Amino acid sequence: MDVENSIEQAKERINLLNVPIDIVKKENLPIVIGDLLGSGEAKHIVLLSLWDLLRARRNNEYRSYVLNADVIIPISKSLTGGSRFLLGKEPIRYMPFDFIIALLSILELREQSVYFMGGKKKILEKAEKNVKHTFPRLQIVGRCSGRFKKNREYAILKAIWKAAPSLVLVGKGVQGEELWIQRNSDKLRTGIQLWCSDMYEVFANKKRHPAEYTFKHGLEWIGFCLKNPARLLRLFPYVYYMLLLLRYKFFKSKKNVPAKEE
Repeated sequence: MDVENSIEQAKERINLLNVPIDIVKKENLPIVIGDLLGSGEAKHIVLLSLWDLLRARRNNEYRSYVLNADVIIPISKSLTGGSRFLLGKEPIRYMPFDFIIALLSILELREQSVYFMGGKKKILEKAEKNVKHTFPRLQIVGRCSGRFKKNREYAILKAIWKAAPSLVLVGKGVQGEELWIQRNSDKLRTGIQLWCSDMYEVFANKKRHPAEYTFKHGLEWIGFCLKNPARLLRLFPYVYYMLLLLRYKFFKSKKNVPAKEE
């Protein structure tokens, strides 16, 4: 019972526009991760951006992926601001790089293991080398680059099953991307699964993560737009999100207005 109370205090789940988000303070991460590892079942974590939240509202398979997640961490400033505006609660926002580093640190302290999946072969090899150097007590029990043929998937899943890693870190190149986790959840025996997008490129020093100041003030989108101007089109979904917040706020307020006495 004490363990259950500890977990309940370490993680609070809220709903923003009918999509769940967890409030997890940084000092409580070891408790939350320890609970996932101790469950004896396959669990997955979602790093949720604004675009992911909007996708979860319109795509049934992706929504199922989010709803089935055991921990949902916001990574967009728009989500924390929207939660504060609509619910009066502000979740802790994490930079994806910082979250994964914290996760690997927790696993290393427990002398746990990780399996790398996705990315290009040379990048994956360089990423593994750098992770081994940074986390010498973390066991890397296998790796598989992305873009593998469908007929190899059974063998890969079998290898992961036998290795029973504490964490499967899935990156770009895997068919279905993050939905690969959802589609194969019944074939993953234990441990945590996490989609990491371009994290292997960051580990291999091929890409840079946003500076702390930039991320703290929600300005990382500027750098993304400079590299890919097409991202400016995301202004329209952002405006849609703001209108949704106003609509939910208005109807919530209207619903809570006491009826007038006749």
